[in-house]
Amino acid sequence: MSEYVIEMLGITKIFPGIKANDNVTVQLRRGEVHALLGENGAGKSTLMSVLFGLYQPDGGEIRKNGEKVDIKNPNDATALHIGMVHQHFQLVEIFSALDNIILGMEPNQLGFLRKGEARKKVMELSDKYGLRIDPDVRIEDMSVGMQQRVEILKMLYRDNEILIFDEPTAVLTPQEIHELMQIMRDFTKEGKSILFITHKLAEIMEVADRCTVLRKGKCIGTVDVKDTTKEELSRMMVGRNVSFSVAKGEQRLGDTVLEVEDLTVASRVHAEQNAVKDVSLHVQGGEIVCLAGIEGNGQTEFAYALTGLEKPSQGSIKLCGQDITLAPIRERSKLGMSHIPEDRHKHGLILDFKLMDNMVLQRYWEKEFQRGGFIRREAVRAYSDKLIAQYDIRSGKGSDTIARSMSGGNQQKAIVAREIDKDPELLVAIQPTRGLDVGAIEYIHKQLVKSRDEGKAVLLISLEMDEVLDVSDRILVMYEGEIVGEFDPKKTTPEELGLYMAGARRQERRAANA
Repeated sequence: MSEYVIEMLGITKIFPGIKANDNVTVQLRRGEVHALLGENGAGKSTLMSVLFGLYQPDGGEIRKNGEKVDIKNPNDATALHIGMVHQHFQLVEIFSALDNIILGMEPNQLGFLRKGEARKKVMELSDKYGLRIDPDVRIEDMSVGMQQRVEILKMLYRDNEILIFDEPTAVLTPQEIHELMQIMRDFTKEGKSILFITHKLAEIMEVADRCTVLRKGKCIGTVDVKDTTKEELSRMMVGRNVSFSVAKGEQRLGDTVLEVEDLTVASRVHAEQNAVKDVSLHVQGGEIVCLAGIEGNGQTEFAYALTGLEKPSQGSIKLCGQDITLAPIRERSKLGMSHIPEDRHKHGLILDFKLMDNMVLQRYWEKEFQRGGFIRREAVRAYSDKLIAQYDIRSGKGSDTIARSMSGGNQQKAIVAREIDKDPELLVAIQPTRGLDVGAIEYIHKQLVKSRDEGKAVLLISLEMDEVLDVSDRILVMYEGEIVGEFDPKKTTPEELGLYMAGARRQERRAANA
C-alpha cells in the first residue's frame, strides 16, 4: 500500500487572467495533519477545491492509495470518502442543523424519510467528538462556532476519511479554536487524515505534522513542523522577514469622537431579551479602543447599533458631538464613520459587482466619482486601481474582477482598503484581520496605528488575544451585553482578560457580595 493516502501531483489550474495553481504537488500521509500555508490568493483553496471536485485541473493528476482517481464533482469526492469544511459555510440558513447535516444523504424507506435513524447517528457522532449541537435549531439562529460544528458533523455523517478544513478558525473564539485543535487530534488517532488550510502560524505549530507552503500559485516546499519555526514559515510564505510585534509611538489624545450613553439593544434571537445592556463608552481621537469578549456576548449587536444596521431600544450615540442614534447609514458615513464589518459577504461587499464598484459603495455620489448624476467610470477605475496596488489586492482581472470570484482574504483586503482610505474620524473595525496572512495582518495593523497617530479614533472589536493586546491603547471587556472591565494592555495579561471574558471575575464579585 502507498505511503500516501492522497497525492496531488503537478496540479495546474488556470482562471482567466491568473494561474491559481502552477504545477503544485502535495502528498498526504495516513493519520497526519498536513497544513497548507500561503498568502491570500496563493491558491490554497483552489487546490483543495480541485481535490473536492469543485474545479477540474488543467494539468496533473490525483491518486488515492497510489491509484489514479478522477474526481469530477463533490459526489465523486464523497464516494472516495473525501469531505470538506469550506471557508464560507455551505449551509441552508432556514433549515435545521439536522436537515443540513443529512441533506443529499437522507435515509429513506419506500420513499419515506427516516429522520429518527439519521438523528440517532448525528447525536452519536456529536457525543463521540464533543461537537454538541441542538439538531432542531435553525442555522440562522446559531453562532458561527455552532455552524462550523454542523459543517464538521455533515462531513463525519458521510463517513469521510480524508478531511479538508479551509480556514476553519477564521471565525472562531479562542476557546472554540482550542476545542477544534483537540478534535483534529482525535480524528488522526482514529486514522483519519487532515488537510488544514490556515494563515495562523501558531495553529500550525500546535497541531500540524507537516506543512506545504504556496506562494503565488507555486509550491515553495514541504517541511516537518517539528524542525521549523514560525519565522521560517513566514519567510517561506511571503518571501521576506515579517514583524510579529506592533510598533506604536506615544499617544496624543484629542477630543472625544465617539460617545455612547446607556445603549441597550434587543437580542436578534430572543426578542424578549437584551443583547446589549446599558453600555456607555467613549473613544477619543488618537487612541485605539478594543472591545474584547467571547463571541455572542453582545459585540455584534452593539456594532450594528453603532453603524446603523440596527436600531437601539434606548440610549444615545454621538459622533463628533452630533447625535446619530437614529441617523441613516449614509449620514453616519458623511459625518466621518467607516465600518469594517464582521461578515464581509452580508455587509461588506456586493458579491456580483465588479471590484471597482465595490470600492466606491459609500462614495459614488461624491463629485470625484459622478457628474450630473452619472458615474464617472474612469475615475472609479483609477481610484480602484490605486487601492489594489496600495493594499496588494490580488484579483485575476484587476478592477474588473467580480468580487465573488476573489479569495476570502483578498475580499477582506478590499473592504479594509476602502474603509481606511475614506480618512474617517472614527473607524469601527470588526475582526479586520480575519482570514488574512501574516504579511497582510502586519500591514493592516500599521494602517490602524497610522490612523490613530493622525488623530483619528479607532474602535476595534476583536476575538484575537494577540491583536487585542498588541494593537490597543485601552481594552474594554464585554460579557453578557455589559462592560465588565477596563484594562491597560501594558498592565494586564491574557489570563486576566480571559477571566473577565468568561465572566469569572464578575461571578467572583457576586460571590463576595453575597
